[in-house]
Amino acid sequence: MAEITALRFEQHSTGLGIQCSSPRISWTFSAIDDSICDWTQSQYEISVCREAGPLVEFIVDSPTSCLVPWPGGPLQSRERAHVRVRVCGIWMDRATKRKHSGWSAWSSWATVECSLLSRQDWNAVPISSSSVQASHEDEPLRPLLFRRSFELPAIFTSLHRARLYITAMGVYRAYINGSRVGDHEMAPGWTSYRHRLAYQVFDVHSLINPNCNNVLSIEVAEGWFAGRLGFSGGKRNVYGNCMAVMAQLEVDGIGGEKFQVTSDSSWKCHRSPIMSSEIYNGELYDARAEVGDWNSHGPQYLDENWEKVSVLEFPSARLYAPNAPPARVTEYLAPQKIFSTPSGRLIVDFGQNLVGKLLVHSMTLPLDAMVSFTHAEVMDIDGEIGTRPLRGAKCVDTIISSGQALVDWTPKYTFHGFRYVQVDGWDPRTAPYWRTNIRALVIHTDFGRTGRFECSNPLINQLHKNACWSMRGNFLSLPTDCPQRDERLGWTGDIQIFGPSATFLYDSTAMLSEWLEDVACEQSDYHGVPPLVVPNILDHVWPSMPQAVWGDVVIILPWTLYLSSGDRDILYRQYSSMAMWLDQGVRRGKDGLWDPQLWQLGDWLDPQAPPDEPGDCRTNGTLVADAYLVYVTSLMANISTIIGRDTESAHYRQEAQLLRNLFQERYITSSGLVVGDSQTAYSLTIVFGLLSTKEQLSMASSQLADRVRIAKFRVATGFAGTPIILRALTESDNLSLAYRMLLEERCPSWLYPITIGATTVWERWDSMLPDGSINPGEMTSFNHYALGSVVAWLHDTVGGLRPLEAGWKSALVSPKPGGSLTHATVSYKSVYGHWRCTWKLVPDGDRDEGMTLCLDLVVPPNCQAVVQIQTAEDGADDVDERVGSGRHQWKIPFSPRPWPPQATAPFITNPGQGL
Repeated sequence: MAEITALRFEQHSTGLGIQCSSPRISWTFSAIDDSICDWTQSQYEISVCREAGPLVEFIVDSPTSCLVPWPGGPLQSRERAHVRVRVCGIWMDRATKRKHSGWSAWSSWATVECSLLSRQDWNAVPISSSSVQASHEDEPLRPLLFRRSFELPAIFTSLHRARLYITAMGVYRAYINGSRVGDHEMAPGWTSYRHRLAYQVFDVHSLINPNCNNVLSIEVAEGWFAGRLGFSGGKRNVYGNCMAVMAQLEVDGIGGEKFQVTSDSSWKCHRSPIMSSEIYNGELYDARAEVGDWNSHGPQYLDENWEKVSVLEFPSARLYAPNAPPARVTEYLAPQKIFSTPSGRLIVDFGQNLVGKLLVHSMTLPLDAMVSFTHAEVMDIDGEIGTRPLRGAKCVDTIISSGQALVDWTPKYTFHGFRYVQVDGWDPRTAPYWRTNIRALVIHTDFGRTGRFECSNPLINQLHKNACWSMRGNFLSLPTDCPQRDERLGWTGDIQIFGPSATFLYDSTAMLSEWLEDVACEQSDYHGVPPLVVPNILDHVWPSMPQAVWGDVVIILPWTLYLSSGDRDILYRQYSSMAMWLDQGVRRGKDGLWDPQLWQLGDWLDPQAPPDEPGDCRTNGTLVADAYLVYVTSLMANISTIIGRDTESAHYRQEAQLLRNLFQERYITSSGLVVGDSQTAYSLTIVFGLLSTKEQLSMASSQLADRVRIAKFRVATGFAGTPIILRALTESDNLSLAYRMLLEERCPSWLYPITIGATTVWERWDSMLPDGSINPGEMTSFNHYALGSVVAWLHDTVGGLRPLEAGWKSALVSPKPGGSLTHATVSYKSVYGHWRCTWKLVPDGDRDEGMTLCLDLVVPPNCQAVVQIQTAEDGADDVDERVGSGRHQWKIPFSPRPWPPQATAPFITNPGQGL
């Protein structure tokens, strides 16, 4: 019998502070005993216990267990409800082949609580320093301390509930009576501040002293709000030139008493002992400037050094409490070694390129002594730390000693991308137990891991691991391109191509769907054109311009999120953004395709492009743009159908066919040759269905195979081609070539970085050259997830698991063994439960050179799988069947394809040179 293991409200990570009055409910099922199969839900019963009302139960005849409607009336601001669910299922006993039905046990109670749903719920106002915070706009702002003491009225006999609602123009940390509130990093996060401002909701019941004096204190730094952002010198004060905080503490007594502390003119302000804290340059902490126990003393501590605050206008942006989890410290890494460079500098190596900061548990230095920590991803060929790729970012954290022992120091309002740290002014080895005294804190949005992959090839396993690390490093509040240099921006093209990988690896739907709301807000400011980066801070460098692949994120990413989560509301919510892009934003020529005079980023970072010309692609940029235009227009027709817009669906379907015909006339010959004759051009036409006849498909497939063989299986694609090249080879019956390309180790290839020690995915195929020197181009990074989009092929083709129905209600199970791989396992934690597919090849003693494919599949309750296995022989042993939930196993005669395929070598090439 299936049991319910978890309840979830909307896409919210906890249920506390949800910005929705009628939150939809989902539940996850536990694995079922092997004796049961084909379990399906027929009914569900929901119990709701609201604060103002009796227990109410609702029984619904429905197989749906994902995002079911909220029963009863809507919740109010601050209202809390307790919910539990049980389900009635029908299943089959494997041994008797008899069907049974029955109710599960009740789930545990889950709590949902609304945030502040309207502007009228806020009594707090933003407060800032009353003095000038910086002498000129080129200087960083010094962080500020705010505090307010309070006592609960005598009528409070016991506390019932206490909540802190808080946001900042900047980034903040809050304290009550000296204890830190929450464990968020870089809160409230980076959003399009002019349109949407996130706030957090904290349960602070345990921190309030009901019978004595209390103090609420907050430290605020400039963060993304006023700090320097962007390259080419960047720009400060993008959203404002001062830091501010807005906080509302609400305390309820057990007898119905209510008390509030709100940010207003009664608060006091002081300069922080942190002299500066910048995202790019790092943090400077002067321990000599400490302000005592500023966050825990009562009103007697306030003296003439604390100034009055100034009150600012209430934000015009929409305040909202995020569904997405916050950024947190998720892992602690110890140093792997400490060594000296040729110049005598001391380097700490953590063995993994990561995003976060240092933690030093104990350090004692003389008065006025200075210690600096310089962060970098790689060591340069000269043996010194490689800071050149950081460009205008210093990435240095500095401590000035007060002469007293420093305990548990870590920078508060910055983060770095690094593996190596150069330490000047202190030798960490002088501390006892130095390997635990200094550690790296890994920081990213704290989403749960959902997808895993492992196979018989350790280099491929490392590639997959690298993609996970790059995603973690670049999902800090929003999906960025890199985490280390003077950039760290939400590039739309990067996440568009990595989206299928991202949604499989981690539970990122809430974060990405909220980011898409920012995309839509800023798109409306630019006449339907999504900015290249969101939030958009690059207008001073690049005015917003329409670009395929990048702008197409407004259609492709919502579709990806819908397939992953089954959440149709994402399509409803983003539909106007999608239509705006196609109907207003795309700059078209007279025939309706893209204007050929507009330069396109296209197949950005083609490996053949010179270091300083990353847009110099061998595939025509307009061809790439037009192929994408046909694809997203077709996708728009499907989306319109799903959300019931039949008129729009017919319009976009007709337009897609017209554009497809135009594309064929312009770029494809009648025999199937494609203009450009490149890996990317052929991959786009195959995967996007742009070929009209079998003869054209046959020619394109042959030409793609030739391009791959001539390239000696090395990658010849950039942003547009890389996510689909292996899929194109697979769909064109060139599976062996896809495996051979995946397994290539010479540059450019996916495994080349692994062979020289990469622990994350690089921005360029050759970010580091074979001799150990860093790519000479100005733009190179060692932590970019875009080219790691290949892991989606590992999941759905090597592992053989992909959704057939949105939300993984049903899935296609079709692993395609190949190359030198002998086994693989892929698993995915869906809202229904765990999917897992494992296969291995074992010798078949009854057939010469034959193998047996052993397949083990686990389907979660209330789900189905379509299992399709091709045996690579005459098809007599192919598997094509539909199975329900439970564990299923097959042993299938299997004939591996010939291996390895051969490259096409020019006649003047020596065949012995590793071809």
